[in-house]
Amino acid sequence: MKKLLLISASSGENFKLTEKVVEILGSHFHYEIIDLTQSSLPLYTSDEEENGIPEQACILANKIKKADALFITSPEYNGSVAPTLNNMIAWVSRSSKDWRESFNGKVTVIGTHSGGGGSHALMAMRQQFSFIGCNVLGRVIHTNYSKPLNTESVEKIFSQVKKYI
Repeated sequence: MKKLLLISASSGENFKLTEKVVEILGSHFHYEIIDLTQSSLPLYTSDEEENGIPEQACILANKIKKADALFITSPEYNGSVAPTLNNMIAWVSRSSKDWRESFNGKVTVIGTHSGGGGSHALMAMRQQFSFIGCNVLGRVIHTNYSKPLNTESVEKIFSQVKKYI
């Protein structure tokens, strides 16, 4: 069975969105959910990197490499993504000599639950994950307080994922 790694950049509504996606998909994939707010990663800086790559970054990099596909959610923060997501990407990209190694070629679905709309977060994720080598699907999962999750849309998006992996 194919492995879907679900990464949530917040422990609030985006984590709940991630859990709802797993409920909808049922037994179509083997799942692992990562809540980045529970990560022990220090804030990435080049000075911090001189202390070595944290074990948690290497573990995350390995999990991403082993996954067949990714589902990544982030709320919108000031027109971009949550700091936890940028921090994770920074550390994972530094965990090997090839900064794209973990993400390269990975089929990726992006999503958001944002009180402020979320379209900027989705644009930022699409740009960043494409840049680091992911194959980001055109369709996204986009919810907010007045727009609930569309079960049929989730099923169609992930049936597309299954075709690619």
